[in-house]
Amino acid sequence: MSLFSMTLTFFLVLDSVGRMVDFNHLLNELSPERKRWVIIREMLIALGLLVAFHFFGGPLINALGLTPATIRIAGGIVMFLIAIKMIFPAANRLSSGAYRGGEPFIVPLATPMIAGPSTLATVMFYASTESRSWTVLTAILIAWALSLLVLWLANHFQTRLNPKALAAIERLMGLLLTLLAVETFLKGLRLFLWTQSH
Repeated sequence: MSLFSMTLTFFLVLDSVGRMVDFNHLLNELSPERKRWVIIREMLIALGLLVAFHFFGGPLINALGLTPATIRIAGGIVMFLIAIKMIFPAANRLSSGAYRGGEPFIVPLATPMIAGPSTLATVMFYASTESRSWTVLTAILIAWALSLLVLWLANHFQTRLNPKALAAIERLMGLLLTLLAVETFLKGLRLFLWTQSH
């Protein structure tokens, strides 16, 4: 897969556009300066998790003896589930048990909102299927930087865009991710059928 395709996939899975409202809600009581610092801190923690799963997730999957076809099929299913949540978001996506007030630290911003199980699973998928490790890492860094920019400008976007427009953008991103998920699944299925016939 090309660098552009991987970067787009990671950016869609990180879903920074869909998380703008959640970030603004949880950081609403902080001063603008403190809010910007918290966003950078939480995004750096999330990046640390993504990079860690990039380096250790791939070897873990390979150590389990999973076939490339299995990994691709599972990766396609995971991305499809993420896309469905983007197209049909829950009415209230904030976890009542994950946040108790005050300034958030690691939970729920860094994880599970940004570096959640589905995002980390996607990182592990590409780490185990792509031969060029530096390409995957570069895609993660670019997608992370774009997501940081979106969240940094979240207030700007929310004051200038109608909530329905933001929801439409997230659904469009979910549609794009659906297409990538189906393509990944079909590649895994074709690979499985080919290995069974040889």
